[in-house]
Amino acid sequence: MSMRRTARFSTLMLALLIVLLDQFSKAWVLVSLPEGVTRRWLPGLLDLQLVFNRGAAFSLFTQAQTLLALISAIVTLVLLGWVWRQQGLNVAQTAAVGLLLGGTIGNGIDRWRMGVVVDFLRLVPFEFPVFNVADVAINLAVACFAFDLLSRTRSDAR
Repeated sequence: MSMRRTARFSTLMLALLIVLLDQFSKAWVLVSLPEGVTRRWLPGLLDLQLVFNRGAAFSLFTQAQTLLALISAIVTLVLLGWVWRQQGLNVAQTAAVGLLLGGTIGNGIDRWRMGVVVDFLRLVPFEFPVFNVADVAINLAVACFAFDLLSRTRSDAR
């Protein structure tokens, strides 16, 4: 398998893994946890609390569910097209795009299916919006993109 095909395959498999983890965890929470009830999960770190997010990150744009669903569909299509056209991706880029694609699809499925995103992970040590596996993947994607950018900047400076 060529480097191009390997990177593409790895990106798509990571995205699929994220979608599966995200959707299975949300399905489990929907049948296991009543809305608004908090259950201790990792004491001192994470609690489980079912919340329906009608907006985007930090509950922004709560009155724009249809627009947010369209944006997630467009981002998904653009990312798939971009992955398909790439000649090769390094490890950080493969991870970043796979995580971003998986997270976008995971939350997009919720938006298209229910008009809301299911969130259920609540940080205990400090006040922070409730989030889900797709959100974690999207934030890890940003970290991977930053790592890739910093590594290329450092290697260019040498």
